[in-house]
Amino acid sequence: MPQVQVRPATSQDLLTLTNLDHSYSTDYVWQMETREEHEAIAVTFRNVRLPRSVRASPPRDPRHLLELWNSRVCLLVAEESEQIKGYLHLTFAGVSATGWIADFGVERRFRRMGVGSVLLAAALQWGRANHLQRVVLETQSKNYPAIAFAQKHGFTYCGYNDRYYPNQDVALFFGANLK
Repeated sequence: MPQVQVRPATSQDLLTLTNLDHSYSTDYVWQMETREEHEAIAVTFRNVRLPRSVRASPPRDPRHLLELWNSRVCLLVAEESEQIKGYLHLTFAGVSATGWIADFGVERRFRRMGVGSVLLAAALQWGRANHLQRVVLETQSKNYPAIAFAQKHGFTYCGYNDRYYPNQDVALFFGANLK
């Protein structure tokens, strides 16, 4: 039985990557509450079950991968039997030695089969080989499957940005140290 292989993306892969089904379904959201008191601001996130499952799309148009192509640092694809199943884009700021995963997707019909885990492991290996000290994964507060994935792989909550995405969604950041 063929196994998922990870390799650097080529320009020929870009159209396939933009055509993957990037949507997701979620039953939970991380709901943000902000409280301002005298000389203190408290921000709390609660995991809230939705009344029904919601199908959502990522905040960025997948065609934005075409724009990233020239500035890419690490764009990996997962494929099996010459069929692309997913991708991960990792950039980094040299000053902080922190890698940033903002674009990460697995074709809907191949999810929950380990493809994302294989891609993440390859990206972390790339990060170590390139002397990164930390990797941060960003996701929408309503993308509970991505939040659970990050936590399952040892990433811990490390911050947020309100109205971060073009659609004004809250971004959550999960980080992991590379050792």
